[in-house]
Amino acid sequence: MRHTTFRFALAPTPAQAAMLARHAGASRFGYNQCLGLVTKALATRRMDPQVRVPWSGFDLIKAFNAWKKTEEAGRLFVVAPDGTIIKQVTGLGWRHAVSAQVFEEAAVDLGRALSAHTEAKAAVRKGRRVGFPRRKRKGRCRDSFRLRNKSGNGGASGIRVGEGHPRSVTLPTIGTVRVHDDTRRLRRLLRATAENKPDTGQPETTPWAKVLFATVSRRGTRWYVSLNVQAPDVHIQRRHPLRPADDQGGYVGVDRGLAAFAVAATADGTEVGRFTPAKPLQHGIVGLRRQSRAVSRRQPRSRNRAKAIRRLSRQHARIADARRSFLHAVSSQLVKTHDRLCLEDLAVANLIRNKHLARAIGDAAWAELARQLGYKAAWFGTEVVVCDRWFPSTKTCSGCGLVKQQMGLAERVFCCGGCGLVIDRDRNAAANLAAWAEAATMAAARAPDRQVGGRVINAPGGEGAGHRLGDGGTGSVEGGTDAHAVLA
Repeated sequence: MRHTTFRFALAPTPAQAAMLARHAGASRFGYNQCLGLVTKALATRRMDPQVRVPWSGFDLIKAFNAWKKTEEAGRLFVVAPDGTIIKQVTGLGWRHAVSAQVFEEAAVDLGRALSAHTEAKAAVRKGRRVGFPRRKRKGRCRDSFRLRNKSGNGGASGIRVGEGHPRSVTLPTIGTVRVHDDTRRLRRLLRATAENKPDTGQPETTPWAKVLFATVSRRGTRWYVSLNVQAPDVHIQRRHPLRPADDQGGYVGVDRGLAAFAVAATADGTEVGRFTPAKPLQHGIVGLRRQSRAVSRRQPRSRNRAKAIRRLSRQHARIADARRSFLHAVSSQLVKTHDRLCLEDLAVANLIRNKHLARAIGDAAWAELARQLGYKAAWFGTEVVVCDRWFPSTKTCSGCGLVKQQMGLAERVFCCGGCGLVIDRDRNAAANLAAWAEAATMAAARAPDRQVGGRVINAPGGEGAGHRLGDGGTGSVEGGTDAHAVLA
């Protein structure tokens, strides 16, 4: 089984659009209220260490469910005919107008944010440091909410596709909402089929796939629904066949760049693919600047400013959609065409610090391409190898292996001073990546398996080298900064 996502653009009625906005506001309110409960508990804990702070998603759900029925959540004063005032505790009075799952999923999201903050403080989490969660503000954060696919009393799923109309999605509490896109592929997966049980042999009607949850979000002026589906694996005829154990070849190197978005080549230098960059931001930057100036000229908190902001958000959404479509097309073609790929380990966060190339690198979205190749490769049986970050694939000659000391960005043709090879810069780098992957795979295959009693040699990193494996300290036989002088 595999997890995939189907994303559809919704076409709600005005009443349904108001209901979607109400659910998004309820999700934001639940997140902020749970965060308030956490900060309040932390402040009380400074005075009383015995106070328990809700930190996980489950604890936050329990804390919110207890709070929503209290006087702090809502109360009502009723004046009797005789003048007496009676206080009635109503709790959160409007909570029944939206689905209760919205508050629960918001608490789960806050629990994940708190867990990421804890791991970042303990230096367990990789990447940049994650701060303490902040409150969500209307108009500043993206309107979204999540609903789980819970079965009702009759066994029917809460989230259904194609009920009443082929292009429709049914959501809990909201009802059936029409969509712009075709849902045929998803309806085929959700169609019930008769299969025999493996244990009893009796026929059972079960669907091929199952919708786990739905995430509804607003991008620009349009609402989208993303259905997370647990689907069967890709058909065996669409997957790449397994290679023999002794076959370490057939790798295709993929070099990512700006002049050419991606160039694919084999180890012998044969170019098998070249993708021209889409550059959606560069093509839409004129309209983006015009819409941004229109927003700045409008009076704050006016209707005209709200209209200008909607036009600007539509322009941003159009650019993001064009980039996403291009990346999916490139990654799908690479994975479906080649069964072995090698990518370079790019430090995009460091490369984007160049003020002259930051916009172009961000527009290319190299990291998103690598992420898509990662999960799509698992679907189609493609092997993806990531090259060493410090391997000079661009400066190395793919013919003789000579490494050039300097090579500027303006040099689009690689000229080797050793063997006289003249080749395209990106094609040369892709060929070097493929050769590196084949050499690394061959070296890993030749390495002895110590669990089956392979031969142990006195090599760096081996058991016979006398390394201390526990604390990482330097052993008596290890060379320091002058190791090359000792070996000489």
